[in-house]
Amino acid sequence: MPDQTTLDIPTTRTYAQVAVDVSLAHLDRPFDYVVPADLVDQVRPGVRVRVRFAGRLRDGFVVGTSDTTEHDRVQPLERLVSAEPVLTEEVTGLVRAVADHYLGTFADVVRLAVPTRHGRTEQAQPRSRTPVDPERLTTAGPVFEPYRGGPEFLAALGRGASPRAAWQVLPRHAGPVADWAAGFAAAAAATHASGRGSLLIVPDQRDLARLTVACAERFGDDGFVVLTAELGPAARYRAFLAALRGQVRVVIGTRAAAFAPVADLGLVALWDDGDDVHAEPRAPYPHVREVLALRAGRIGAAALFAGHGRTAEVAELVRRDWLRDLVADREAVRRAAPLLRIAADSERALDRDPAARAARLPRDVFEVIRTGLAAGPVLVQVPRAGYLAGLVCRTCREPLRCGACQGSAVVDPGHGVRCRQCGRDVPRHPCPECGDDGWRAPVVGAVRTGEELGKAFPQTVVHQSSGDRVLDEVPDTPSLVVATPGAEPYCRTGYAAAVLLDTTLLLQRADLRAAEEALRRWWNATALVVGGAAGGSVIAVGPAESAALQAFLRLDPVTAAERELGQRDETGFPPAGRMVALEGAAAVVEEVADQVGLDRVTRWGPVEAAAPKHSEEAWVRLSLVVERSRGNALVRAVRDVMATRTARKDDGTVRIRVDPQVIG
Repeated sequence: MPDQTTLDIPTTRTYAQVAVDVSLAHLDRPFDYVVPADLVDQVRPGVRVRVRFAGRLRDGFVVGTSDTTEHDRVQPLERLVSAEPVLTEEVTGLVRAVADHYLGTFADVVRLAVPTRHGRTEQAQPRSRTPVDPERLTTAGPVFEPYRGGPEFLAALGRGASPRAAWQVLPRHAGPVADWAAGFAAAAAATHASGRGSLLIVPDQRDLARLTVACAERFGDDGFVVLTAELGPAARYRAFLAALRGQVRVVIGTRAAAFAPVADLGLVALWDDGDDVHAEPRAPYPHVREVLALRAGRIGAAALFAGHGRTAEVAELVRRDWLRDLVADREAVRRAAPLLRIAADSERALDRDPAARAARLPRDVFEVIRTGLAAGPVLVQVPRAGYLAGLVCRTCREPLRCGACQGSAVVDPGHGVRCRQCGRDVPRHPCPECGDDGWRAPVVGAVRTGEELGKAFPQTVVHQSSGDRVLDEVPDTPSLVVATPGAEPYCRTGYAAAVLLDTTLLLQRADLRAAEEALRRWWNATALVVGGAAGGSVIAVGPAESAALQAFLRLDPVTAAERELGQRDETGFPPAGRMVALEGAAAVVEEVADQVGLDRVTRWGPVEAAAPKHSEEAWVRLSLVVERSRGNALVRAVRDVMATRTARKDDGTVRIRVDPQVIG
């Protein structure tokens, strides 16, 4: 820490409060440094500096200035790195809030918020930009018209209000009213017309490309910037500076743009919040949805969370009236959607047709593919192999759940059937869906491959999209498109049909979110198929008794998410409650949990957890859960314990995740 005994400071000096790049919990606060006289006019909140800290030169950000200090003797700033105030007051507050919410440090989060400096770009003359055509901002378009409250939402943005909505978007080929990218651009245009800025976030580059086209139509090429981690250092910093300096009012991007310094931010929008790429893989592991919700709440901005599916987290925000529903009526949904049905994947179904058995497809699926190929491309969604599968009912294949915490039951060699979340033994009991008391472990074999489908349909072109080879688009000519969930290519005219294979594999993931995630992936695939009036159909291969597949048939994400939230209420798991998951060596994790000292905390575990490559010890995970109203108290208690441990330099590493996305 800074040496407080090295320099006498006259009372007329200016002091800078510096957030030093140190990720230790007990040092997570600004430190005072005296500003040299020749830098007083340049050092201001938000600039980058170099300071001496614990005998070493370190980077830091000035987060405040003052003419007083609590210390009698302080050190001077070593150097001003740049006079550009890259950390705005609003973003500084957001970084602090995110760090507090996720039990991280300011230094950890600010690395996510501010890109690496690119000196040549910073010093270059900013290019001139063509002003946005006002007529483009006032043309609403039809996109929000069929959604209850949609036109009112847009009008409120235009007059400077801050409505917040959960937008349940119709299937993609329902026409302009299902164009979520155009909807985001229209909402940003209305916000722009009121003199405010917008921040629009999507999961990946394919969605970003679509949003870029929509924003170019609204704002022109100069009216917005794209900000992603995939950009090179110069391009990313150039886009960052354009937003920081107020040259543009609209920023679009992926996870990396969530902290973008948009001037007069009036709207945050997020597409498909359930996509796992929205969760930051680096500590403190913030999720974009929570970052944007915190940001909107802090500054009173509007919010628009949209998707074809719905997460329990969004359902909880609707229940708290923080978000309002933008949902089309059931008749509009039925008109827009393709025909949905289920094909049983039993041995009897395959025995009906030798050709179907050769392709390992039930006869009904075989016919859907054959009919679809007569009209255009057919999408075949195949889950990735390798998910850890739990026990399922032998009749309806409903996953076996732990009676204590509703976690997934898995076969633990040598220990019988145990809960992956809390580690308790799980006795076999009658299935809550069908009453059968027989359970089995499914055999997860090789996925259906494109080669096998090619043999079943020898005159048909087969495209494959998965893993590192993801296709952006396929032609509208008849073909089979085999894709893993999330890698489905776009077809401009829409798929004629879709087949969802091995649906039980998604449902058997040892994750409390398995059903929610499966529905999101199925509905996203369904949205790529033309409507039923145009002959579009989707068939899912799985047990008709499955509650998740029945929810899929109803095409009602709102009710499905409310049911999922109700199940979380029973266990207290996020978002109904708050969870802090501690991962590390068993003795260290138990010690930290014992030191928390908060009453009415439920413990789940310890259970086995993945250890870092450098660790020679086995790791476990122990989860602490409290009701939502006491979540901040739990986070503070754990923070205090970790601050004490780092100050004492206690042995043992503890990885902390707050409200983790994967709940065993």
